[in-house]
Amino acid sequence: MAKNPERRTALLDAAIQVLADEGARGLTFRAVDARAGVPTGTSSNYFRDRDQVLSQVADRIFERLTPEPGVIDTALLPPPSRDLVVQLMCEVAQRLAAERTCYLGLFELRLEAVRRPELRTQLTKVLRADLDENVRIHLAAGMPGDADTVRLLYFALTGLLFDHFTVPGLHGDRELDDLIETVVTRIVPGP
Repeated sequence: MAKNPERRTALLDAAIQVLADEGARGLTFRAVDARAGVPTGTSSNYFRDRDQVLSQVADRIFERLTPEPGVIDTALLPPPSRDLVVQLMCEVAQRLAAERTCYLGLFELRLEAVRRPELRTQLTKVLRADLDENVRIHLAAGMPGDADTVRLLYFALTGLLFDHFTVPGLHGDRELDDLIETVVTRIVPGP
């Protein structure tokens, strides 16, 4: 297996793009090589099989979606409140919208995980770690609500973004931020 970490990252980013554009069925070594602009056969030098690509794509998506160090600490400087939760959720949605390809790739991985137990195990691990970290941050910051509040916000934001990216006209002319504010107001306790 080839060892160039920059090339591996570029191939994973190309695989994310293929997933977002063509779905899991379109994810082949040849498609990844073409998207990355590298010679045919390059991907197979870095990954033993398609399952390994899918598994490593999950990790790469979360690397790309994770905010830079210090961003969360800065965002949590204002006093905890429901209004701050609205602001933070809108910022998360903006970050995910900026990485639309990653989020669409993640949807494809979720569907593929239904049929691939190894991928399901890896994806569950990655998603659970992300959710657990969100619960930890929320509680440590003294934000209103409990761990279930965070889980409900996670479910709601996941569904809203799924609609936003796949059927954007579903909610009429309502802006994503307005929908997020409604969700947070209904889920998070407090004034």
